[in-house]
Amino acid sequence: MDRITKTLVEDFLTSLDLESESSSNDFEKFVNYTILSKEYTKTFDVDTVTVAAGNDTGIDGIGIIANGHLIEYVDEVNDLLDKNGYLEVTYIFIQSKSSSNFNGSDINNFAFGVKDFFAEEPGLVRNEDVSRFAEISDYLLSKASHFRENPVCKLYFVTTGTWNEDQNHIAVVENAKRDLQAFNIFELVYFFPLGANEIGKLYRQSKSSISSTFIFTNKVTLPDLPGITEAYYGILPFSEFRKLLVDEDDKIVNIFDDNVRDFQGENNPVNQLIGETISGDKSELFSVLNNGVTIVAHSLRASGNNFTITDYQIVNGCQTSNVLFNYRHLESVQKLGIPLKLIITEDEDVKNQITIATNSQTAIKREQLAALSDFQRNLEHYYSSIDSDEKLYYERRSKQYNSDASVNKTRVITIPIQIKAFSAMYLKNPHLVTSFFGSIVKKLDTDGSQIFKPDHQFIPYYASGLAHYRLDSFLRSKNIDLNIDSKYKKVKFHLLMLFRLIVQPEEPPPMNSARKTEVYCQPILDILKDSSKSLEKFRQAIAILDKSEIDIRSREHLKQARITENLIKTFEDVYFNNASQ
Repeated sequence: MDRITKTLVEDFLTSLDLESESSSNDFEKFVNYTILSKEYTKTFDVDTVTVAAGNDTGIDGIGIIANGHLIEYVDEVNDLLDKNGYLEVTYIFIQSKSSSNFNGSDINNFAFGVKDFFAEEPGLVRNEDVSRFAEISDYLLSKASHFRENPVCKLYFVTTGTWNEDQNHIAVVENAKRDLQAFNIFELVYFFPLGANEIGKLYRQSKSSISSTFIFTNKVTLPDLPGITEAYYGILPFSEFRKLLVDEDDKIVNIFDDNVRDFQGENNPVNQLIGETISGDKSELFSVLNNGVTIVAHSLRASGNNFTITDYQIVNGCQTSNVLFNYRHLESVQKLGIPLKLIITEDEDVKNQITIATNSQTAIKREQLAALSDFQRNLEHYYSSIDSDEKLYYERRSKQYNSDASVNKTRVITIPIQIKAFSAMYLKNPHLVTSFFGSIVKKLDTDGSQIFKPDHQFIPYYASGLAHYRLDSFLRSKNIDLNIDSKYKKVKFHLLMLFRLIVQPEEPPPMNSARKTEVYCQPILDILKDSSKSLEKFRQAIAILDKSEIDIRSREHLKQARITENLIKTFEDVYFNNASQ
């Protein structure tokens, strides 16, 4: 491995707080993270896509992306179908070799493993991770009637050498692509051989802020406004708007500030009307019928009409943008003019006011949006106000800390993690967290156990985030005295629930009471501030879990409410027996 690649791998391990295992294992995770960062625009756990171990069928990493979400469990497929009414699927397979050459036999073995993955009667022995992805794949393929088009399959073979267009290697690659196309389940099959220079470039890109260059001709400059560096309003042709919306791989860029709400799907009545306007015989009226898009960017470089914006988000127009993306290949969409408001500001308060003022989309009441946006922003500030060894970073916008080298990425709490940790710890429903997180919020709203309420105190959210961070660090640790067996990762949210019950067995107080939540959460925080005490409590939680009837190998088992109820009963039996002695 060359010196530059070694340095990049070391930077990767440091930024994700990963312990070095071996040169080859470190490189495998580095490549998996880099490739998935290219293909997937949101934050993810590299361990969820790493399958390299015994019986990995010649594959080091697998990612299955459906409707823009990295799928971890079968349940999420149904959630996305219910929400969107269709499926767009991309398969990603990765094999990496830390050697400095491309070997035809290694390429062939990798291709054979991918082909076996899709075989109706696979011949290779699969480990648990490969089997999990195969189960997801089989379920997706059983829903083929909901595909907008057949899935895309991408294979990445990476070494630390240089791809030199060797004719024999090219023949192996082309043969693999033909064999996969012969399954008749893929719209397109790609095979990308990458060397040290290519993977290094991709890794650096994963750490950069998002930027885009476009031509903005039909515009007017808005007058000077407090807190705003520059502002423009105009009509942007779709050919230029596309540069802001779609990346070089024809995927939608993750530039939507409100991660909880997300795209509501084409079945939504408002989005149906947008689609009908785009595809109808009066598409030229789009610019006057649609409210358009508001973009807020951190900085702008302009040379005449050539604009380059950096660190930008669409704060209004999420639904419009997604519908436009879905129709991006339609001939009529190319002629559309998109009403665009572009605002350059570094002031988060101003940005939040713009989001609330301009956003009135799709079944979200104005007061709900204001509360959600304001709560998320204030929760982020609460996290950042804690300056100690327990400092965490709340990620309100996906990958907002990627370009900040000072932030240890394991200390980043994403919105999905926050939802699942809070829900499991305080609402005692870890069986719900295998669902897509947007569906969890919907279920919580349905049963009255809401989350992110505007009058909620922030301390229980932070405490659940810190508990997740502590448990995750124990699960990742290679130090036998400081670790928890990684097999318990499947039930980490069950363990978070038990941890809270052990430390604070009383029911949580109303989350809007500042004094009561402070008193309730302080003992939890006192334990979490001490690594050894935290480990002791989590090991007690594992002992209770092992004593119950829970089967941590069965995903179906873990989804059942009765299993959670049995786990709570086991805790009560142990706790009250100890208390009475």
